Amino acid sequence: MFTVCALYHFTRFDNHEALRQPLHDLCRDQQITGTLLLAKEGINGTVAGPKAGIDTLIAHIKSLPGCEDFVWKLSTAQERPFARMKVRLKKEIVTMGQPDVDPLAKVGHYVEPKDWNELIQSPDVVVIDTRNDYEVAIGTFEGAIDPETATFREFPAWWEKNKDRFHNKRVAMFCTGGIRCEKSTNYLLGQGVEDVYHLQGGILKYLEEVPQDNSTWNGECFVFDGRVSVGHGLVEGPHVMCHACRRPILPEDRDRDTYEHGVSCHLCIEETSEEDKTRFRERQKQIALSKARGERHLHADVIDD
Repeated sequence: MFTVCALYHFTRFDNHEALRQPLHDLCRDQQITGTLLLAKEGINGTVAGPKAGIDTLIAHIKSLPGCEDFVWKLSTAQERPFARMKVRLKKEIVTMGQPDVDPLAKVGHYVEPKDWNELIQSPDVVVIDTRNDYEVAIGTFEGAIDPETATFREFPAWWEKNKDRFHNKRVAMFCTGGIRCEKSTNYLLGQGVEDVYHLQGGILKYLEEVPQDNSTWNGECFVFDGRVSVGHGLVEGPHVMCHACRRPILPEDRDRDTYEHGVSCHLCIEETSEEDKTRFRERQKQIALSKARGERHLHADVIDD
């Protein structure tokens, strides 16, 4: 059993580059794998490893400048959900591409999971899912609006086109763990929206704390690790990953004629050329050869963040 830790924290790092190697070395020593992102604006990531190792990592992050009160969420996985450890330097820990957005200045009203249902069922509230389209496809809250965005960068443009629909409405937003809403609520406040709310701790906290009988969540929640999806109680969901397009699919989708492991699924078969598919087949061949030699290929079972 592996302990999975999802975390993020906005703070101002004067020299985030200097934090990278100590974090990487600690994770290596503690047999932790996953991805951590570092930027001037803070830290974000999901990692997994032995419980004692995760506790050591949490203590280390709490010692970083401005991180003493950072919040994390723990769950479990039967198998190691990440193949390797990556600590990456980024311009943003979640990419919105809006230089004026600053979650440290002001964000929307936090709503605890226990109060979320009452808020989103109010007639004067519009509920917006800020995640990517492939995440929304396998689960979302009842009545939530899907912006159908492929990346978080597209959210500001979507809002600009659709904002008149939500005139005189209170706006409630949610995402997987809460980090995107830190930026999206700050963005909306900057656009003049007065009443902005977001789900504290995100979908993961809601699924952890709200009993399924009282839930307004439908489906599964996509997660960026080897579990692919989780449900109520953060139990691992049924989904598997298409290693061609990195979208979640169901096990029975692998029985479709459109499915070829690492090459295509019913969601992406029309999106790639025959040249692409030939390249993917060669990649799968190299992965299989590496496995036969007892080695791990660079691209084997890697989930992109």
